[in-house]
Amino acid sequence: MKIYLDNCCYNRPFDDQTQERIHLESEVILAVLQRGQSGIYKIVGSDVLQLEIERMHDVIKKQQVKELYKVSGTNILYSETIKERAKEIKRQSNIKTFDSLHIASAEAGGVDIMLTTDDKLEKMSAKLDLRFKVMNPLKFAWEVI
Repeated sequence: MKIYLDNCCYNRPFDDQTQERIHLESEVILAVLQRGQSGIYKIVGSDVLQLEIERMHDVIKKQQVKELYKVSGTNILYSETIKERAKEIKRQSNIKTFDSLHIASAEAGGVDIMLTTDDKLEKMSAKLDLRFKVMNPLKFAWEVI
């Protein structure tokens, strides 16, 4: 199974773990990454994701996220096709620029699942005609793991 995690997923383990939902999402994300490291899942990254990580202001958190990101074994290169598909996604929805680029990258990478902790993105993505599911890590754990 090929899985794309957006930037909020890579950040989640470093968010406030006293909040139960955040803690549970973090546990699932870390389990997915561990399964990626052991070859059970194929973790897919992208130029878009790397750019978003580089734009993080918190230097310590950025380094921690980069460590987690090392699990991704495939990198989807940014292309004109991804740019155009992202524009199409934005026209069809209220999805923000980086999120539409993540979706277009995940689609170009032929993923099965894109994980996000962004509830609005998950809901808006469900209305698009995509070849993969966009879902919250907890929903993924409930349905797949």
